[in-house]
Amino acid sequence: MKKKKLVVLTGAGISAESGLKTFRDTDGLWEGYNIEDVATPRAWKKNPQLVLDFYNMRRKNVREALPNAAHIGLAELEKDFDVQIITQNIDDLHERAGSTKVLHLHGEILKMRSEKNERLIYDIKADIKLGDIAEDGAQLRPHIVWFEEAVPMIEPATALAGEADIFVVVGTSLAVYPAAGLINYTARNIPKFIVDKKIPYTSALHDIVAIEKPATEGVKELAFYLSKDC
Repeated sequence: MKKKKLVVLTGAGISAESGLKTFRDTDGLWEGYNIEDVATPRAWKKNPQLVLDFYNMRRKNVREALPNAAHIGLAELEKDFDVQIITQNIDDLHERAGSTKVLHLHGEILKMRSEKNERLIYDIKADIKLGDIAEDGAQLRPHIVWFEEAVPMIEPATALAGEADIFVVVGTSLAVYPAAGLINYTARNIPKFIVDKKIPYTSALHDIVAIEKPATEGVKELAFYLSKDC
C-alpha cells in the first residue's frame, strides 16, 4: 500500500528547543547583532569579515546542538508516511534526527558558495575566511538566503505542498513569507495541522487542527492524531 505524502513545514520554534536562537527571539536582534549588520547583501558589501565571523559562530553553535524530540518524532513518521520536510531553518538537525527528505528554504549553514554564482556550492570543513575563493575566483560566502534576497527554493517547495495528502506546520506561526504562503498551495480538503507554542489568529488557519504547544510536546500529540485519523 502506497504511503500518504506528509509534507511538514518547520520553522525556528523547532530548533529553539535545541538551544539555537534566531533573530525573532529578541526583537530584531540575533545573538546581540542587528540583522541589517550581519544578514543582508548590504552587510556583506560593507563588512564581510563581520558577516563571516557571525556565521562561523552560528555554525559552531549548530555543530554543538543536538536534535530534540520533535526532530526525532518527525523522522519516525517515515515508518508510516512518505515524509517531506520543508524547513526555514539553516541547521542540519532534521537530517541528524533521521529525516531523509529535507528541503532547506533559506540555505544551509554547513555549506558555502561563490558570492557571484549561487550554483557553486561546497560543504564546509572549517571556518570561511576572507581570501577563500570558489572555482570562479570569487570570495566564498555562507550558503544562506539573506534578508532582501530571493528564495530560490520556494518553487520546488510550492510543488511539494501541492502534492501533500497531509500538511503540517511545526514551530512557525505562518507569519513569515514566502514560506507562510505554502499552505495556500495545498489541496483544500486535506488534513492540516499547526504545532506552535503561540498561534496568532490568521485567516490561513481556517480548517486547521491547532496544537498550541512547544514543538517537542506538539509533535508527540501530532503523531497520536495521525495514528488515529490519517
